[in-house]
Amino acid sequence: MVMKRIVFALLICSFTPWWGLAQNGPVKIEEVQLSGGQTFVFLGNSITHQCLYTQYVEDYYFTRYPDRRINFVNAGISGDEAIDALNRFDSDVAQHKPDYVSILLGMNDGHYESFDHEIFNTYKQDMYKLLDRIKAIGARPVLLTPTMFDGLAAYIDKSDDLYEAEVNHYNATLAYFGAWLYQVAGENGYAYANLYTPLNEITREERKRNPKFTLIEDSIHPEEDGQMIMASSMLKGINAESSVSFIHIEAEDDDWRLFDLENGNLNKIEGGGIEFSFEANSLPWVVPPEASLGYKLAGAGSELSRETIRISGLPPGQYALSIDDKLVGTYSHIDWGEGIELQANGNTPQYKQAMEVALLNQKRNEEIVMPMRDLLAKIALAKHFALYPDDVDKEDAKELGLHKASLDEILRLSEKELKTLAEKNDLMVDQIYTINKPVAHTYLIRKAG
Repeated sequence: MVMKRIVFALLICSFTPWWGLAQNGPVKIEEVQLSGGQTFVFLGNSITHQCLYTQYVEDYYFTRYPDRRINFVNAGISGDEAIDALNRFDSDVAQHKPDYVSILLGMNDGHYESFDHEIFNTYKQDMYKLLDRIKAIGARPVLLTPTMFDGLAAYIDKSDDLYEAEVNHYNATLAYFGAWLYQVAGENGYAYANLYTPLNEITREERKRNPKFTLIEDSIHPEEDGQMIMASSMLKGINAESSVSFIHIEAEDDDWRLFDLENGNLNKIEGGGIEFSFEANSLPWVVPPEASLGYKLAGAGSELSRETIRISGLPPGQYALSIDDKLVGTYSHIDWGEGIELQANGNTPQYKQAMEVALLNQKRNEEIVMPMRDLLAKIALAKHFALYPDDVDKEDAKELGLHKASLDEILRLSEKELKTLAEKNDLMVDQIYTINKPVAHTYLIRKAG
């Protein structure tokens, strides 16, 4: 019976409903529409604490909506289950007065064992309580399925606990958890994103070429490429906008005319070839080089960051594109007629500007957000240690100095450091919103050679 339910979970996790079914009839699935001044909290465990998928989602919004000052808060702590998120909810979530709260939990909640109803029921009840807490503060939940447990990586490593989890088919347990979240989201109209299926499907596809391929070397925590796939899946799940800009120019008698334009302002300039000035409303979504494979495997560019120019009616031949007098590529008249996509072209000035945003945000996450999460994790452990000292590993307690300092002293020093980091964070976010503004560029398309 359990295996039949797990198969069912795997099947329905592949689909996202437009409509749910509540007791009183159909419920429209909510879309996430972030406006300037709103706050989005990423609540989760170590996979959120890594500050990677959260960072890449931030990059999307920083470049797609450069005039919307959106406040993103990472609220991930390593090792957390749903009950732990509940225990720190007021201090780590509610105090930020969020408009949206995404929840990525479940990896630890299944206890790395075969599916067990008692374990699942505990997770389920705590998740219901979390949803109630989120709604009670006027925020809207965004449910994210647990990610993939890579059993093959555990098998190759054969580390004690994780190898046992692989033997017990832990990845299937997580599929069941995700299927339940799918049902809850549909019944209540919550925003929802399936992170589980894309990680599994891409891994399976890549293993046709390389049997040892993995996005999750330690079986649990996706690295940069895996987290990029997660970010892409999350954005697709919440129906994020797919187009950065679209320009369509077509032949008309002996001249050219603008046929269609999306998300920008274009002024035609007289001169040889086809020349115009264009200022987009957005920059392309790019991520640091470490996540470039994940960006490609997820199809993130074409599906979430299309920056397209189409020219109909060019005579046969090859045509060069220059932006601001610098060559960025040469394409055939057929390519131009179908539309060329520039979002992943590292030669364009808009790509370079977007990468500057991504690298600055990476620096912010590494030097500010991650240390803040580490401090908050230490505070949570210190509070637990004060109440239940026997529950905390002695080596962990020693490393964090819990045996030397009182809880009050740890809180005092940590709060002081958190305040300093928060001030640095505000300054760096100011920088991001200074360098993320699109500017006008001059485009020239002319016959090559």
